[in-house]
Amino acid sequence: MIDIERLSATQAQPLLAALCDVLQGCVADGASVGFIDASDRAAIERFWQDKIYSLASGDNQLLVAYQQGVIVATVMVGFSAMPNGRHRAEISKLLVHPRARRQGIARRLMQQAEQLAAEQGKTLLVLDTRSGDVATDLYLSMDWQIAGSIPMYAESTEGVLDATTVMFKLLR
Repeated sequence: MIDIERLSATQAQPLLAALCDVLQGCVADGASVGFIDASDRAAIERFWQDKIYSLASGDNQLLVAYQQGVIVATVMVGFSAMPNGRHRAEISKLLVHPRARRQGIARRLMQQAEQLAAEQGKTLLVLDTRSGDVATDLYLSMDWQIAGSIPMYAESTEGVLDATTVMFKLLR
């Protein structure tokens, strides 16, 4: 059984360790999500502390998936602060811990993130993902479109510079 919940900053703060566990597990498994060293727990904690702060300001929304009462996945919906971008949101940190993959959790989180953005009046969603990752297939199956790719965008956990694919989805 998977339960999905939107967390406020107040709700997320005591769950910092669980959020870090998900991110750390994904990085250890080779995910390209901004970190190259899964053992750098301090950097991972700083990242989540910053994101929790952004929940309080309303710049981001956080959805988490629980399995047997444990957080196993996350996704962030970021809102543009610029006046000319109030119609769009960015999807980031779609993370599913390796032990919880292949259960449809990422799809459910994406569906909830899209619904959340639509409820906030957003009509355009954007994201980027490492080119060639399986996540691209998920996004394409959910009617996301490829805008293009950027070569040598991010360093992988193996020290290779990988391309990123930029994607978008128009909400109706």
